[in-house]
Amino acid sequence: MRVTSNSVLVGDQDQALRFYTEVLGFVKKQDIPMGKYRWLTLVSPEGPDDIELTLEPNSHPAAKAYQTALYGDGIPLTSFGSTNVQAEYERLTERGSRSG
Repeated sequence: MRVTSNSVLVGDQDQALRFYTEVLGFVKKQDIPMGKYRWLTLVSPEGPDDIELTLEPNSHPAAKAYQTALYGDGIPLTSFGSTNVQAEYERLTERGSRSG
């Protein structure tokens, strides 16, 4: 058994897509219309493309409550890794990301 997809709850799929591709550097893999929303997945340019990050709308009340509760308690829902944190920090800063 293996992980094939992991979701990130987002308020706006278009805005999240721009951030995750233009700033973080992920690559769009799937973009399928699903009514009001889309099945929108990304892959890392550094890893296998069989593990997808899903930009999941947080429009469901339970999703918003879950996201708000985790954020309020300082608990990350998703974590990303890097072999060179300083280089990654510099790359993200150059692309307009800010800490905080």
